[in-house]
Amino acid sequence: MTIWYGGDYNPEQWGPEVWTEDMALMRRAGVNLMSVGIFSWASVEPRPGEFDFGWFDRVMDNFADNGIGASLATMTASPPPWLSHRHPEVLPRQEDGTILWPGSRQHYCPSSPVYRDYAARLVEQVAARYSGHPALTIWHIGNEFGCHVRQCFCDVSAEDFRRWLRARYGTIDELNRAWATSFWSQRYSDWAEIHPPRTAPTLLNPGQRLDFARFSDDALLECYRAEREIVRRFSDKPVTTNFIGLVHKPIDSFKWALEQDVVSLDSYPDPVSGRAHKEAALGYDLVRSARGGQPWLLMEQAPSAVNWREHNVPKPPGTMRLWSWQAVAQGADAVMFFQWRQSLGGAERFHSAMVPHGGTQTRVYEEIRALGQELTLVEGGGRIRADVAVLHDWDNWHAVEGDAHPARIDLFETLMAHYEPLFDANVTCDVVHPSADLSGYKLVVVPNLYLLHDGSALTRYVHNGGHLLVSYFSGIVDAHDRVHPGGYPAPLREVLGLRVDEFWPLSEPTMLSFNGTRDTASLWSEWLTLEGADVVATFDDGRPAVTRHAHGAGLAWYVATRPSPSLMRTLLDNACAEAGVQPVLTGLPEGVQAIRRGRHLFLLNHSGERVTVAVPPGGTPLIGTAKLDPRDVAVWSYPEGV
Repeated sequence: MTIWYGGDYNPEQWGPEVWTEDMALMRRAGVNLMSVGIFSWASVEPRPGEFDFGWFDRVMDNFADNGIGASLATMTASPPPWLSHRHPEVLPRQEDGTILWPGSRQHYCPSSPVYRDYAARLVEQVAARYSGHPALTIWHIGNEFGCHVRQCFCDVSAEDFRRWLRARYGTIDELNRAWATSFWSQRYSDWAEIHPPRTAPTLLNPGQRLDFARFSDDALLECYRAEREIVRRFSDKPVTTNFIGLVHKPIDSFKWALEQDVVSLDSYPDPVSGRAHKEAALGYDLVRSARGGQPWLLMEQAPSAVNWREHNVPKPPGTMRLWSWQAVAQGADAVMFFQWRQSLGGAERFHSAMVPHGGTQTRVYEEIRALGQELTLVEGGGRIRADVAVLHDWDNWHAVEGDAHPARIDLFETLMAHYEPLFDANVTCDVVHPSADLSGYKLVVVPNLYLLHDGSALTRYVHNGGHLLVSYFSGIVDAHDRVHPGGYPAPLREVLGLRVDEFWPLSEPTMLSFNGTRDTASLWSEWLTLEGADVVATFDDGRPAVTRHAHGAGLAWYVATRPSPSLMRTLLDNACAEAGVQPVLTGLPEGVQAIRRGRHLFLLNHSGERVTVAVPPGGTPLIGTAKLDPRDVAVWSYPEGV
């Protein structure tokens, strides 16, 4: 399979004379797919019910004439000004009642029937007109759902929230039980009494907040589904929409992935961050895992600098190429950018583009052109095998970062604390939901799974021979954010062989002892009572900090604190060794990432040093050599089974 290459194309910003030049430059750069129409609503429907597709027909014809496919958007991401002018009730509101006005983008309430009706009418026009067009390759539903309006607190959303709650709980008594409304005299007697978790005097009901997060995700998903179903009435082309990275808390990627034919991701690592490629890697492993290892699409990245950080530093030479190949190595079958031609006006005029303001005689365009040629040397479609699973759950994410906990936990940082040592060791990981089939993994890593409705699957996994590493504050509450009775962590006590009597958060780092050495831990500690587990590390006051428990044919580790990065690496190295987990390659220089995908071995030098890698025998070099410059890439092909 050919790897798709291209970016967002916004021809409405330019005249037809530029479109002709664009086609020639796209061919020169090796472009074979363009996302088009994402922000075209106001241009194709300048007034309600008056559609002007003539100019867009020419754009689609240009693609077909030049052998370029269209990732055709449904054009609903940003409503035209006339919609909110005529129907101000579609505008979203924040917790304090503040209205979010037009003048930016995504200025709509996801629950608004008015917005949905107008959007559906537009999508039907687009789908009917272009479903048979030769350029059409894939449908792009909406764009970056929930990027700016994650939740709406207006009265329309309030009524929709009540509808959602009635469907979920059936009776008001069941809702009262789930939300524990006997506390603080919050018991409801009628559905009409329930509102979104708007600004209130103090702490809000945890069950209410968790359910509103779920509802808000579902409201956006209903918008997506409505558009998808219209498109599918007219066309059998695959359907996707673009996630905006693992750090996008409002959208449950696992749930949304099941609604798509192929998963897409927008990725914008920060060039000044020393771990940017590791954060990106975590997101890539997640979207690949979300559909059982199916290849995914890198729908957006920046050719160089973005425009929305406080300091928008360009990508140094070679970085765009390196990070593009990293996505391919971790399962991407498309390398796309925002956007094709750099805008002259508008909010993103200083966001880099494939064709910069300076034109083709620029470093950025030359790197774009060179990458387009290089991508043709490698086939897509290959799968990746991982022996380690890192568990992640959106419900838990909302719950664990809630109010009134012993200490404030940043779940993304916790995920990175567990993922980064595995990445550094070149251990390939999947990132999966706790309900996934874990039987094929040698090691399962559980960072802060505070919300765990049922621990039987993890217990059974270990009993059958699996190895498990669980970190602090896990297995504490059920699906409604209510504490499990029976002592912490009730669903995991059997498999971990311990009980947590108290949480003892740390105001400053403390020391602990492990295998005759001393190291630091921070943020959290617990008072453990052992129920069969062995002590692996202790705090200076003698309390267990890390334990290990044999259960059935397997083994479960428990980490009751946040170890230093070096100690976490040691713990995970030990857990991998005992589980029989092997890195992709051994003896790699520091900063070199190795990935096996299908028949290909990818070597990516994220360091600032020139290195030499001992490449396994039997392969054929497709790109580069075993000697890698800083930010360099090498790809080797191996026969099947080697």
